[in-house]
Amino acid sequence: MDTKPDKGWRGTPELWLDAAYDLLVEGGVEAVKVMPLAAKLGLSRTSFYWHFPDRESLLSGLITRWESRNTAQLLARCEAPAKTIAEAMLSICDLWITPALFDSRLEFAIRTWALTDPALAQRLTQTDTLRTQALTDLFLAHDFPAHEAETRARALYLTQVGYIAMRTEEPLPQRLSRIPDYVLIFCGQSPTADELAAFRARHP
Repeated sequence: MDTKPDKGWRGTPELWLDAAYDLLVEGGVEAVKVMPLAAKLGLSRTSFYWHFPDRESLLSGLITRWESRNTAQLLARCEAPAKTIAEAMLSICDLWITPALFDSRLEFAIRTWALTDPALAQRLTQTDTLRTQALTDLFLAHDFPAHEAETRARALYLTQVGYIAMRTEEPLPQRLSRIPDYVLIFCGQSPTADELAAFRARHP
């Protein structure tokens, strides 16, 4: 039973989505329910329905957030200008170590959710294909043969998915120290001193 009157401030859709995000990454999709959200925000349950027709529309909003953050950022990085493939790889690596660009907690939560939601699982498969193709196209743009471009793209992408799936945690200095070797492994070319300096300047 609601304890808050159905009047006054009802929050905003973004506020409800932010709270739903917190519940999703902390407890999985089953934790994302209207009453716990209302309690978390100190608002009435009816305030939720002012912004969303039902729980499913809220969950759809979380999926949209995942796509507009993680997938869109990855596609944008793949399409960004880069003079060398090593420079392009460093730009991709920005994603893996910058939560504001690529949210690994949200990625893990979505992948876990998809294990019990066939529709989301299908959408995730399509997303993985889209992302891998974008990485493949990046290698193709730097004149890698087609079969090699696809293999390198898969190696790069599956490595990061493995980091996320295993919930691997590394101190940032340690992860940064491994980036030059990762770049060499993924693209066969070491970054130059200038490329590394520009990368490190982005991650002081």
